[in-house]
Amino acid sequence: MLKPKQMSRLLIAASRDQMGPVVAELYRHHLFHIEEYVEGGAEGYEGFKIGSPLSGASEASVDLLKIRAIENAVSIHGDDINSAKTCSGSELKSRIERELPVLEQEVEELTQKRSKLDNRVKEFEQKITEITPFVSIPADLEIYRGYAGFTVFAGYVAQEVTLSVPNEMHFSKSKEKNFIVVIAPTGQRNEVERALQEAAYQSVPIPDESGAPQARIDYYAGQITALTKEIAETNAKLDAVKVQHAGFLVACEEFLRTEVEQTEAPLRFATTKQTFVAEGWVPSDKVEAVSESLVKVTGGKVFVTVLPTDIEHDAVPVEYNNPKFAQPAQMLMDIYSRPKYTEVDPTLMLAIVFPIFFGLIVGDVGYGLVFLAMYFGLRTMLKGEDGQQLLTVFRNASISSIIFGLLFNEFLGFKFSQITGWILGAGGLVNPIEHYESLMFSRHLLIGATEAGGHGPAIPALMIMAIWIGVLHISLGRVLGMYNHAKQDHGIHRTKTVVANFGWLAVMWGILIAIWSNVVMPYMPDLTGLPVVAAGFNIGTFIGGALILAGVICIAWDSVLEVIELPTIISHVLSYARLVAVGLSSVAIAMVVNYMSIGMFIGPGMADLSLVGIVMIVVGLVIFLFGHTLNIALGLLGGGLHSIRLHYVEFFTKFYKGGGIRYVPFGMKRRFTEE
Repeated sequence: MLKPKQMSRLLIAASRDQMGPVVAELYRHHLFHIEEYVEGGAEGYEGFKIGSPLSGASEASVDLLKIRAIENAVSIHGDDINSAKTCSGSELKSRIERELPVLEQEVEELTQKRSKLDNRVKEFEQKITEITPFVSIPADLEIYRGYAGFTVFAGYVAQEVTLSVPNEMHFSKSKEKNFIVVIAPTGQRNEVERALQEAAYQSVPIPDESGAPQARIDYYAGQITALTKEIAETNAKLDAVKVQHAGFLVACEEFLRTEVEQTEAPLRFATTKQTFVAEGWVPSDKVEAVSESLVKVTGGKVFVTVLPTDIEHDAVPVEYNNPKFAQPAQMLMDIYSRPKYTEVDPTLMLAIVFPIFFGLIVGDVGYGLVFLAMYFGLRTMLKGEDGQQLLTVFRNASISSIIFGLLFNEFLGFKFSQITGWILGAGGLVNPIEHYESLMFSRHLLIGATEAGGHGPAIPALMIMAIWIGVLHISLGRVLGMYNHAKQDHGIHRTKTVVANFGWLAVMWGILIAIWSNVVMPYMPDLTGLPVVAAGFNIGTFIGGALILAGVICIAWDSVLEVIELPTIISHVLSYARLVAVGLSSVAIAMVVNYMSIGMFIGPGMADLSLVGIVMIVVGLVIFLFGHTLNIALGLLGGGLHSIRLHYVEFFTKFYKGGGIRYVPFGMKRRFTEE
């Protein structure tokens, strides 16, 4: 559970005529992680070369490319297909030979037609862009061309231009840009250009058009409308192809991908003219089943054996081994780094603690219900395994927010007991939680007498709770660090790293014991009553000091430079105060929104239902909806980021290395085709 699945290294050897059955059987089991053979004279592989694809590889690859091109053209993805009729391989082969060429030609013609239409639209849009500046000039477009002794200047200027040479000028002034057209003798072109440059002249091309500018724009706009209609009709035909053939196409892609992967598998094997050898990794509890099936499918003409594993040097792939409820958190682990084969897998701890941290930060029944509604809404939109895992983590965090909202007595910035009282009181019912305030610590601020009830938040208690969480979380990380180093390191280095992790633990708890021995703090042990030993200090102070000194020595034994990092012990623990600070900021925003919307607008508006009162109610509702929507977004962002940061930065850095190789078994889980 806290370790990856145990893997065994399997060696498979057989004659080349058995390569096809062996590959097909390995693909069917979807358990064999192939270790690719690299030519280079590895010990025991003298004379071996990389294998060549099986027959049919080229044809299957070409057909697969065609299928994927069609899918891209009609926007089909396997994750978007919830269900499709499963087809046998023989049925799909015949349908591919019969239907694929016709379907490919139809889709190709439609996509080419759409591409040409899109290009025409862009061409006409460009023409409209070129003509538009000339609309303000009352002249046909043909007058700007065809002169032998005159030059035409057209463009934008920052100010009006005065020319000392004979010219014909049209100037159009506007707020954004001034447009100017000048026709002057070619012999005096340089003088005109100097005058225009002084006015920050930016030239525009002269359209190769005839007629009034607005008339040409209207003509091209009409052409664009007609082309857009044709594009829509073409897209409709492509959509019809998608609807009609989606199931067939995804089944074809799955079948052909299966064929390609199997026929190209020998490229990862070591082969000679007569034999082949494949090495790879299989979960240890599946070795017997895989071996027996290979012997059966080849009629005993295969050699299968388990090779000894050198954990220190072998690149063992890592497959998670977590209970079902913790599996969605594997996505968060992969974002950071998959664990090494020899180290503790913290996925289970992350799956439990992340929602708790999120709930502590958000801690509002109303926001939790909104998050839960978002989960059900997004469940049909986010496809794929990663998307579904992310949503499951989000669902667990939402439920945690509701639970902590009940414990904190919060609902959209109101007290949850007040909300139930209003609802039940309106129906003439007795509120069963009338005197319920909070099972934990209050987070309500003194924002409005009615909301806060005259009692401020229990900030000291909340802070101490956060410190306790930090101390326990970091202590767990250091204990896991000692275990990991004991398992992974060797010799004196192992001893030093284990002792150094103990040293960090001793310093942190030594500081705590020294504080408890001199200061009485709520919700923490009181050691001030211990016997006084010397100089007014009790025995607890000396125990704490001894732990600190021993811890520093242990750390310095591994690395003297690490002693410089000792102040980070305090900063890492205090970093958990964000569980309180971010949560209090969310409560403050919610209560301010409620005070502004209800106390300043909706309440007074309800008291005077005039036109002004109705406007005040509407304004108050807008403030209420906008404010809480913004706070929900901030709560989602802050709760998620800070919760995962405490794991990635404060917790994982104490023990976790990561960098494990992802277990990618040969084969696939079929959805649309049969074995």
